[in-house]
Amino acid sequence: MKTIKAVRKTTESVMGIILDFSPLAPNYREKICTPIPFLNHMIEHIAYRAGFNIRTTTELTDFTLVHVIAEDLGIALGKAVKEYIDTTDGAYGYGDAVGIIDEAKAEVAMSFESRAYVDIDYHKNTIPSETEGMLSEDLQTFLEGFAQGAMCTLHVDLLKGSNGHHIWEAIYRAFGSALNRVVAIDESRIGKTSGVAGKIEWTITNE
Repeated sequence: MKTIKAVRKTTESVMGIILDFSPLAPNYREKICTPIPFLNHMIEHIAYRAGFNIRTTTELTDFTLVHVIAEDLGIALGKAVKEYIDTTDGAYGYGDAVGIIDEAKAEVAMSFESRAYVDIDYHKNTIPSETEGMLSEDLQTFLEGFAQGAMCTLHVDLLKGSNGHHIWEAIYRAFGSALNRVVAIDESRIGKTSGVAGKIEWTITNE
C-alpha cells in the first residue's frame, strides 16, 4: 500500500505527516502525538473516518505555540493528500460528507483542483472561544492550513450544535468522511482529473 510523507520545516518548527494507506491499524491513535491532546483527538477522528493511518511528527524550536502546531500540521496534511491525489490514478479527488454527534451536525465538502479556497460558516451557531484547552480559532486554523497545503477548495458548514466538544467532533468527523471519498479509487476515474480543466500546466518567464 502507498505511503506518503510530507515534512514542513521553518525556523519555528519541523512538522511532519506520514499517510499510510494500509488498513487502519488497531493502534492508530498512538501514531498521532502532537503536544496538544484535543488536536490529537481531532486528527484521530480524521484518520478513523478517512480510513487510513496518519502519523504526526512535531519538532519545535525554543517555544510551543499552539497556533504554529495547528497551522503547520494542517498544511503538511494537505500537502501529503495533494501528493497522493497527484500521483494516484483513479483517485476521486473530491468528496462531501455529514458528521454528527448528539446535537451537533456539520457538513464538509472538498475538491482538489489546484484552487486554494476555504469557507467556514458557523451560521447562527455560537462557537465557544475555547474547547478542551484549545482555542477554537486554532482548530479552524488547522482546517485553513489544510486547504492551503492541499491547494483545494474546502467548505465547512456547521448546521447545528451547542456543545463545543461536539461541534468540533462533528466538523472533523465530516472532514474525515469527505476525505475518505477524496482518496477512494474507482476504475471509472482512471486517466481523469478531479476537475474538468484537466491537469494544470504553467509557463512562466522571468526576464
